[in-house]
Parts: sequence; structure tokens; C-alpha cells
Amino acid sequence: MTAELQAAAAAGGAESQGTNFQMLLNRLGEITGIQDPSFLHAALKAANGDLTEAVNFLTEERVKEPGQEAVAAEPSDCEGSAVGKERPTNVIDLTPDNKDDLQAVIALSLLESLEVQAVERDANRPHKANAAENKNRSKRKRCEVWGENPKQNDWRRVNDWPVGMKNIGNTCWFSAVIQSLFQLPEFRRLVLSYSLPQRMLENCRSRSEKRNIAFMQELQCLFALMLGTHRKFVDPTASLELLKGAFKSADEQQQDVSEVTHKLLDWLEDAFQLSVNVNSPQDKSENPMVQLFYGTFLTEGVHEGKTFSKIETFGQYPLQVNGYRNLNECLEGAMVEGEIEPLPSDLSVKYGQERWFTKLPPVLTFELSRFEFNQSLGQPEKIHNKLEFPQIIYMDRYLYSNKEIIQRKREETRKLRKQIAILQQKLERYMKYGSGPSRFPLPDMLQYVLEFASTKLPLVVPSAQDSQMTPAQSPAECCGLNEPLQQNSVLETENTENTEGAASTLINPPAQQELMSKLPQASCLPAEMPECPAPRVVTEEEMSLVRTCLQRWRSEIEQDIQDLKDCITRINQSIGQMYGDPVLRQVPYRLHAVLVHEGQANAGHYWAYIYDQPRKSWLKFNDISVTESSWEELERDSYGGLRNASAYCLMYINDKLSYFVADDDGDAETGQFQKEIELLPPELQNYIQEDNWRLEQEVEEWEQEQSCKIPQIEPSTTSESQDFTSESGQDPSSGCEHSIRSLSSEHARIAKDQTAQAIANTADAYEKNGVEAALYEAFHEEYSRLYLLAKETPAPHNDPRLQHVLVYFLQNSAPKQVVERTLLEQFADRNLSYDERSISIMQVARAKLKEIGPDDVNMEEYKKWHEDYSLFRKVSVYLLTGLELYQNRKYQEALTYLVYAYQSNTTLLMKGPNRGVDESLIALYRRKCLLKLNEMAAALFVSNAEADVLEGINILNELIIPCMHLIINNDISKDDLDAIEVMRNRWCSYLGQEDMDANLQMKLGELLPRLLDCSAEVVILKEPPKIRPNSPYDLCSRFAAVMESIHGAAPVTVK
Repeated sequence: MTAELQAAAAAGGAESQGTNFQMLLNRLGEITGIQDPSFLHAALKAANGDLTEAVNFLTEERVKEPGQEAVAAEPSDCEGSAVGKERPTNVIDLTPDNKDDLQAVIALSLLESLEVQAVERDANRPHKANAAENKNRSKRKRCEVWGENPKQNDWRRVNDWPVGMKNIGNTCWFSAVIQSLFQLPEFRRLVLSYSLPQRMLENCRSRSEKRNIAFMQELQCLFALMLGTHRKFVDPTASLELLKGAFKSADEQQQDVSEVTHKLLDWLEDAFQLSVNVNSPQDKSENPMVQLFYGTFLTEGVHEGKTFSKIETFGQYPLQVNGYRNLNECLEGAMVEGEIEPLPSDLSVKYGQERWFTKLPPVLTFELSRFEFNQSLGQPEKIHNKLEFPQIIYMDRYLYSNKEIIQRKREETRKLRKQIAILQQKLERYMKYGSGPSRFPLPDMLQYVLEFASTKLPLVVPSAQDSQMTPAQSPAECCGLNEPLQQNSVLETENTENTEGAASTLINPPAQQELMSKLPQASCLPAEMPECPAPRVVTEEEMSLVRTCLQRWRSEIEQDIQDLKDCITRINQSIGQMYGDPVLRQVPYRLHAVLVHEGQANAGHYWAYIYDQPRKSWLKFNDISVTESSWEELERDSYGGLRNASAYCLMYINDKLSYFVADDDGDAETGQFQKEIELLPPELQNYIQEDNWRLEQEVEEWEQEQSCKIPQIEPSTTSESQDFTSESGQDPSSGCEHSIRSLSSEHARIAKDQTAQAIANTADAYEKNGVEAALYEAFHEEYSRLYLLAKETPAPHNDPRLQHVLVYFLQNSAPKQVVERTLLEQFADRNLSYDERSISIMQVARAKLKEIGPDDVNMEEYKKWHEDYSLFRKVSVYLLTGLELYQNRKYQEALTYLVYAYQSNTTLLMKGPNRGVDESLIALYRRKCLLKLNEMAAALFVSNAEADVLEGINILNELIIPCMHLIINNDISKDDLDAIEVMRNRWCSYLGQEDMDANLQMKLGELLPRLLDCSAEVVILKEPPKIRPNSPYDLCSRFAAVMESIHGAAPVTVK
């Protein structure tokens, strides 16, 4: 705590007897900066009036996680002796065994407040991206992943898993749309079976017709590859080349999903119409695209006193997002416009208009209008409001065939909503009572009056000493009226070395003289001031009457409030169940695909969530990546409201149409794809075979190319562990000769000093009972010591797992056989040849090791445990090195170590929470490094100096973007999302700046797509240099120094 907080808290504690509760609240607000009176009141109440404790509650940065007990077999003679350290008293503990419920309430309320503030911050984040991406941006290329070679075998399709689609530069929108359409079996069948008679092809003269036919043929080839390719993803370049001419500029910007979908559907409709014209010229009703995607709706209403009615066709139905909470509300708003109220003379005539669907297509697509034009800024903005949508939506309530019943229900709903509005007004009169500007809940006001009436004045006779003022006190200070000035004086003089000068300033500061002259004098102030407001005189009869009336009134009002709330709840339930009749649940539509956009109005990234009917699960199609997802992930990415990602195109399919429902066979999709491939025309089957043959050729050429290069040893857990040996370890060149025991022997050498000490403690047993007894005693004592060490609660500056491999094993519940063999191998280490006793114990231990056979210990499991510990030490070293470099402001070097530490640590944490280090610590400093480097790169970029601009771009390309991609493509936290958004906004803010050089704007256009689109390429990140810790004690001392430096903000020395 700072000196300011200490002074204020101490002053509050000393004067708590003489200062009223409101003063304490004011003081607490001044110290902490928190203005919410409910928080201050709860904190002070939980601290029992102790200002220091209340400050601790409100300024605590984090809540302690529940401790995780390590499970291990306790030695027989040490039963009950394992004790853990007490938890720090200044941490709010929310574990189930917490006895201080008030502290828990305070902590939880503070956490909820932080969450609400975070949500509001996200919702109000400014959106400054306002320009297009550069048209000359180079195409993405496939690169290395974490330093591994780009093996062609890694890009093979796994069985019949859906394939991804390559992003060739701002084309993620195309992938999202095409994948959604391809996963519609009926649409896929239509495209793959498309054909025109030869005479139609020869007679085709129109340029648009030729283009549409060419596009359909390319789409056929693309769909055929998506069915039968052996590649993990396909290349849509040929199809996209034809699309480029349809837009104003080929590569100018990422196209709007709805615009592209409209264009695709128009082209496909025209192409199919050519095949329809063969038998039924100009008959659009026979067009399969119209039958699949288009419907009709009837609009009827009154305009300027005249009734009208018209039928229109729709493909993608537009819906507004602003002002609505869910999809049904959007549809209601779109179907009913204006005030639809009956005239007194004729109940059938209405003002405004209503729309009714007269025909729904098998594939029903909704466009969610997520963009609007900001007139004041002169640019488009994205709407980030949250909008929920169901997996099944019943369209009965919007059909013309149900018009009469729906109109009645809408009228009932309007009446119920009017009732709710009236009840809400009544409720508000209770909850905001009063005639002045400040209003409060009436039950609380009655309770406050009752508390005031029940307060009694203290019967304390003031002494003569108390009633007189000291020479250093002003009349205002006697009454406590000058408290804020006193506090400021103390803070101003706290750092003054001359105590006499400080005292004189405190007694009579010049700034206070004018104020003091205006304060009431002692003669005009009452002799005694009560500690809190209370009635001066009240009789028992008056008190009884007041208490009876107030309590009765409060009970009556609370009952009235509860009745109003219950009535509102019942009416809301009635509204919610208004359309739940079975009659209105006959036309179900199931959600097929959700197209998601992340970013701002003029820049961003697109992907799609598509429901895989055979697998009964959601899949995420993100360019070349196709992964299994969940409804929870879809909700998080698609509803909007919390981040810049949200759905703005929903595709539903009629759930009762058989050709959209997959078979229930276990291998349905595999069989279905194979059947479709067999039904393809011979030319498409040959096209698939040729592409698969080319893939094999590419693999063969790549392997030949690699064989001509100098072979590079790929990192493995075993080889990496050799970089973390002690100085007395073997030469790395002998690593290939290591057996399963290589790692365990290495860990024995690391702990040899501890083992030697255990042997030294057995001198008496060795002399009296021989070497066997000495080994038994040393083994048991060392096991007991390590067991107790493993049971200790880890402190911030100490991690016992770094001291010994068995502490790590015991904390992670390793099998007993693994623990015992590891410890026995400690005593069998040849490096223990210090004296005759050590040599004798080592020889006996080695003999016992030979007696342990494969049936006694699973050596594969034994090896994996030691590999995990080796990786744990590697993660610890990388983390410590990264933190040391960060403390010394070497952010570029620090980031590489921290990123590698995080990735390796994630592998460990998948096996258990105690297998790795604190993930949040690595993530925090990885995030800090990224933000620092982003600021550095941005400053260099806008400097206009050629060398600095180049350096800034290199930092962005080599460090920031690769790390950002790795973070986003894994489980990402909200803090990381916020940091990435800050970094993106920094670069987007440079778009369109008039004072920025045109060359810089061009470079910015090349950088932005990679910053915003984190799935279209795989990135390179070089592994950092290896570091060798000399011993566990060196590692522990480094750990303590680094952790201390983090809390003390003192830089550490990198050795």
C-alpha cells in the first residue's frame, strides 16, 4: 500500500470513534476513487467500520483461486504431519471453506462490477477503420509452422473430413458463402449435374451468358474437388478470376457477404435459366434456383386512406438489427410497419401495412443489417448489438394462411404490453419515490426513518479536557468540519524532512486561513455533536406508534411491490407462450449456416458455422481450416455485443424436406460423398483423379528436394531436454545413444546434491546396521521430505516443483511405481561416488534397479512422466528468461521466449492443472510485450524515415502478426481479445489520414489484411536460443528473483 493510503487509512482508524458513517464513506471514496455508494457501503460494512480493511477489499487486484491439493501416498511414519502454509490474509478468498461470508459477498460484487464495466467498454469501443485495403497486395503463401518443415503430407485430407478453401487475398467472404452452399445436398446436386446441349453452347452470343456458363463450369470443378480431393483444402482462384469483373475494383476491398451472395445467386439463376429455356422458354418458375432460394410475400395496408395489396418475390430477406433482441422480434418489426390500430368506425381498417409470407423457399436466408452510414462522420459503421437467434424457428406466425389467428394474437400481445407499461409505471412510483431530483425506493426510505427514530443519543458526559480546544486546533477542526483540509495537509507534508516546518504548515497552512475565517466560531456551535443523527426527545408512546406505523406501512408497500412484479412476470410469460400453440408449430426451419464477420465496416474477416447433419455437430469453416465446433462457440462468436464478431447472414432450411435430412447411418457422409463421386460425369471424375495425381507428384518432388538439403534434426522432447542439463552432463552428440533412462538419469544428476545430503544423514544407520539399512533409511527419509515439500502451498516467490522431479510427480499424482523407481534411481546415480558409504549405497541401489522388471513398471509411462518434467523445466526457463528480458525492456527477445513458453505450457496443462506453470502469468506478459512492440512498430512506421518504416514493418511481420495469429487460433481470453483489438485499432486509425504519405498508405494496405485476417496463412516463428540452468537451486533462485522483481518493479540482471 502506498504511503498515501497508509496515512489515510491510519487517520480513518484513529478517528473512527468520533467520525460518523457518512464521513467514513466519503473518505473511502476519496482513497479508492470508487464513486458507487453501494460498493463503499458494502465494503465498510464487511470491514466492521475498519477503513484499512475496506481499502484492502476495494483495491485488491485479483481473487485467489481455490488451491489444488496434490495427491500422493503419505509415508507410514509421517501420517498427519503434512501441513500447508496459511493463505495470505490480504487476499479475498472465495473457496468453499471460506468462513468470512461478508468478504466473499464483497469480492463477488466487485467481480460482477468489473465484468459489467468490461462489457460496456467493448460495446462503446470506437470503430475508426474507414478505408479500403491496397489492391496490389501480394497473395498469401504457405509457410512454416513453429519452425517445422512444410511437409506436403501434413496437407492431406483426413478421410472424408470436409475440406477448407484457400484465401488468395481478401477472399474469405467467398469461402464462407461457397462452403455454406456446398453443404446443401440439393444445391450441390444441382451444380454437379448441370449441363447444356451443345447447340445451346454454340448459339450463346451474350457476353453475360458466356460468363455465367463459364462460372458454372468452374464452380462444378470446385465442387467436384471438394467432394473427392485428397488435399486438405482447395484453391478457388479460377472461379474468383471470373467474379472480379463483376465488381468496381478487382482487389479493392473485401466484398460484403450479402452483395456477393446476391451476385452469385443471380449468376447461377441465369445459368440455370439457360437449361430451363431448352424445354420451357422464359419460364422462371421451373428454374431450380428460384425453387430452392426464392419465396413470395404479400404486402397489404392503408396509405393516405386508400387500401393497397401487392405480392413480391424475395431471395435473401433483409432484417434490421437495431432495437431488437432476437430474430423473432426482427421479423415482427419487418412484417408490421406503422401504428396498426383499429379505427372506431370499422375494426377491419388499419393504418400502416403488414407483410405475410405466401410461399417460403426450402432455403430461407435472412440478411442482418449490421452496417449503417454515420452522417456526422461521413462513413459506414458496424452495429455490434447483441441479437439472439434459435436453432429451430417456426415460421407459422408469419404466414398469410394464419393471418386471422396471428392478428388476434398480435392484438392480445399489444394489450398485454400496455398492461405491462401501466404496471411498470406503478412500480416505478414505488421504486423512485419523492418529489425532488433525487428519488429512492419507498421501502428503503421507511426503513431509514425507522432506523433514525430508533437511534438513541449516547449518555456520555464530556470532560473538561475534551470540551476545550488545543492551541493547534481551529474551531472547525474541533467539530470535524475541516477534515478534508486536514487530510490534504498531512499528504502534502508527508515527504518533508523538516518536521518543525511540517508541523507549522499543518497547524496554520496559508491556503486555509481564508476558509477558516468563514467557518462557524466555537461560540455559535453546539457543545456536543452526536456521532450520528438521532431524535433529541422521543417518548415510549411516540416510539411505539412510529415503529408500529412504519413497520406496517413498509410491509404493505413491500407486498404491493411484490404483487406488481409477480403480475408483470405472469404477463411476460403469457406473451412468451403466445405463439406456442401446436397449430403454430407446423412449419419448422432448422439453422443450417451462420456467416460471421469480425472487424469494422470497411475491413474484417469472414467465416462460417455450418451444421453437419451426418455428424450431428457444428463445424467452423475458416478458410483452409475446418474444425469441429459447438453451439456455445457459435453463440459467442455470432450473437454480437461483446466483441467485433457477429453474424449477419443466417441460412435456415425447411426441416420437413427429406432431401435436406441426412441418413442416420453411422458412416452416412462417407457413403454419400462416394455415391456422389460415382454419379459425376466422366470429365469431372477425371478432373479429381488428375488433381490427386498432381498432389502425389508434389509430395514426391518435395521429398526429393528435401533429400538434397542438409538434414536438420527436428526438435523433440528428448533432444530438447538435453539443453537443460547440468554442466557435468554428457556431450550432446551422444544423445542418440540415450535409452529410456536417459531423462531419469539426467534428473538424478540434477538432484545429486539433495541425494548426497540424504545419504549423509544415514551415518548412524550405516555404522550400526549396514548398507541395506542405510539405503532404506535414506530412501524413506528423502521420500518423506519430498512428500511434505509437495504438500506445501506454493508461494508467489517459490515453486517447489523446480527443486526436485519427485515434487512434480507427487503433486500430479504419478503412479507409485514411477515415484519409487525414480527415487531409487537417484541413489543409483554414479555421480554420488563421494566416499565409501555413498559408493556402497549406490551399488545396492543399482542392484535393486536391475531386479525391477517390465512387469513391475510400465517403462513407456515412466518415460512420459520424465519427458513431462523435462518440458516443465523448459517452460520455466523460457518463462523466466522472457520475464527477465521484459524487465530490461528487450521486448522482441522476450516475446519469443514467452510465446514458446505459453505453447509448450498449454501441452502440459492439457494433462492436468499442476503439470505446467501459471498460464495467466505467461499470457499477461506476452500481452504486455505485444502491446509494447505494437507501439514501437507504429511509432517507427509513421516516422516517415525509410529505415525506421522498414524496421517497424519487420517487427509487425516477424513478431506481432505471427503471435497474434497463434493467440487467436487457440482458446483466447477476453484480455487477449481486448489487446488485439487495441493493436488493430491503432493501425486502422491511420487509414485515410490526409497527412500520411501515399507510399505509407500503400504499405498499410498490404499490412492490414494480415492483421485483421488471422486464418488465411500459416506463419513462421523462430525458436529462441536454448538456455542451460546449472542446478535446481540456480533455477529456484532465478524464479524468486524474477517474481520479486515483478511485484517490486525492480529490473533483474540477465545472466
